[in-house]
Amino acid sequence: MARHAWQALEPVHILSYFTPETREETDALGLKGYWMGYFGCRAAPLGKVSAATVTATFHNFNPVMVQRAVPDVWTYASPEQLIEARLTAIDRSLRRIAGEWLTDEAVVRRAADLALEAASAVDGREVSGRPLAAANAALPAPDLPHLALWHALTVLREHRGDGHVALLVAGEIGPVEAHILSIASGRSSAELLRSARKWSDDDWDAGVENLVAQGWLRDDWTLTPDGEVARETLEDDTDRLAAGPYRAIGTDKTVELTELLTPLARTIVAAGVLPFPNPVGVPAPE
Repeated sequence: MARHAWQALEPVHILSYFTPETREETDALGLKGYWMGYFGCRAAPLGKVSAATVTATFHNFNPVMVQRAVPDVWTYASPEQLIEARLTAIDRSLRRIAGEWLTDEAVVRRAADLALEAASAVDGREVSGRPLAAANAALPAPDLPHLALWHALTVLREHRGDGHVALLVAGEIGPVEAHILSIASGRSSAELLRSARKWSDDDWDAGVENLVAQGWLRDDWTLTPDGEVARETLEDDTDRLAAGPYRAIGTDKTVELTELLTPLARTIVAAGVLPFPNPVGVPAPE
């Protein structure tokens, strides 16, 4: 249930990372380049945090890459300005790409209400140890239904992501090793992750050596049977840790939310904005 919901909501959330409108809005604030905008917009709910905090919270980026953008980003724009910029960008993007879907006000409102209900369960125990989920959940929901929907989906997405990071830490799986497992399982592209995460060749080689020594990977970057089990267990446990908000609203509402989001996700994918495979490993909706 949690995985199906994620597969429907993830394309909607990550649209903000790939759409040109986000770059336009951050450029207008004076930010320098794509990555300063990415780190600034995604970290903004946390406040004026350090590069070390962003690196630790996001988990998978080379620290040097983060340091090129943070904390300098806060000299160009405040967290509040970047939160507003990302909402403006997603508003423009959804109107351009999914304008027809947005015309059905009843569908948009129902999807927003269900997502907000699920996101409202991201409190108490559900935010413990989940910094990105907690920070986004603390933000007020926008008034416009499609923006309230995106806000709620962002809370649910970061809730899942924080749980996934906790599992990686518990399993002693480092950032590069996590990327290699994703590549070896066919969920992500080696070329894209090498380019987008900026780890050195030595880092990649060390990650391969670690996984080979652990018995999870062969030298040709294919998973061993133990590696396949480890990878599937990681995803199953991620689903388990992400299930709380969906349990809170129940199976019927979760299925309804997923069914309402799927046409929107398909529309976004059909627009050609998102790469497949992609860095986050989400498949195209069926």
